[in-house]
Amino acid sequence: MSFTRTLRAVGGAVVAGALLFGTAPVASADQIRKDQWPLTVFGVDDIWKASTGKGVTVAVIDDPVDGSHRDLKGNVLPGKSFFTGGTADHPYGEREHGTAMASLIAGHGHGPGGGDGVKGLAPDAKILPVGIDLGDPDEHSDSSGERLSYAEPLRYAVDHGARVVNMSFMTDDVVPSDAEQAAVDYARKHDVLVVAGSGNSGVSSPRNPAVARGVLAVGAADIDLKVWKFSNYGSHIKLLAPGLHIRSAGVETPYRLANGTSDSTAYVSAAAALVRAKFPDLTAGQVANRLVKTAVLPDSMKGKKLPDPHYGYGIVNPWQALIKKMPAGSENGPLPALKDGSSKASSEAQQAAESDKGMSTGVIIGIVGGVVGLLVVVLIVVLVVKKKNGRSGPPPGGPGGFGGPGGFVPHPPNSGYQQQPSAPGAYPSAPPTQPPGR
Repeated sequence: MSFTRTLRAVGGAVVAGALLFGTAPVASADQIRKDQWPLTVFGVDDIWKASTGKGVTVAVIDDPVDGSHRDLKGNVLPGKSFFTGGTADHPYGEREHGTAMASLIAGHGHGPGGGDGVKGLAPDAKILPVGIDLGDPDEHSDSSGERLSYAEPLRYAVDHGARVVNMSFMTDDVVPSDAEQAAVDYARKHDVLVVAGSGNSGVSSPRNPAVARGVLAVGAADIDLKVWKFSNYGSHIKLLAPGLHIRSAGVETPYRLANGTSDSTAYVSAAAALVRAKFPDLTAGQVANRLVKTAVLPDSMKGKKLPDPHYGYGIVNPWQALIKKMPAGSENGPLPALKDGSSKASSEAQQAAESDKGMSTGVIIGIVGGVVGLLVVVLIVVLVVKKKNGRSGPPPGGPGGFGGPGGFVPHPPNSGYQQQPSAPGAYPSAPPTQPPGR
């Protein structure tokens, strides 16, 4: 299985807008920090008062991560490389995609107060780098010549403490292999949230791993609060996040500027880390639930049926995900229940899954058994009465029974996740034209 890079560096200057999420803008100490317009949009000064992601490990299944980068040093664990051997906390040649994703999640900047360089949305989270071969950045090919599955790397991440797994890549396959889907199920059984990018071709055909059952699939939004025109879409999309003109840490040069759903995926993974740090008792599905229920939508999407193939439930809003008072919900949240029934899903979620398919076999057997037992009792009574009175009478009982008064009334189906009203305002300026991410 060949991995296809979903994001590469693009040149050009960023024009930061100001989407009002109701929080104060972040202070900027240098141009690199000023270029990080998503931090301003999210209102990180207020967010970091509520959560910084401390105590949460986010696995980055990607190129190896440069743990010595000045904006990441101390936040990167050794991890493991599945194609070079050894640890994954040092770069492999000039490959920088993993370093970039790690910096958007858990970069801490540098200089006085960490005010310079790249800062991640969850700056106190730890990064578990899991190195895979994403292909040669110049040749757009698999330099090792091997076809690599993410099944084993994902299981490794789960077994080594990850609470969130970031997969900012796509494969050439439209469905996961059995081993890969089993690995996603394994992560869910161990209460790990898996986040993946949809891809940058602007098409509706699904791509693995974003389409894998139980993955939180992410698309990209531009600075006008609209879905990026190159963001892949489909019924599997759950959230959008900023993905245009994203400044991040690099390897060949200290910093890079890029477009793509890879970056938006990293921001959603970071938001999940913030929520997991503040609400450690929530399941992975309940974390996803907070993220989708607090997402925002542009005015043009108000009243539309959700999830929308392009917007999902909306653009991730970390601040509201941290402060909004809301029920935890079922343990699966917006994610489907595991088919084998061995997930941490609550009885409520399991009953909901069964109601979609009709009554379960056990329920049907119980009903049939009850009816047969009732008929036996009625037959005995009839025979006794007939023997005693020489005639048969009506069976005992009055109106009602199954379908009658007091019988089972099915609960109407859930109408879906209701969204918060769209925040006022939008990014006031559009960026200079840039080529799509790759």
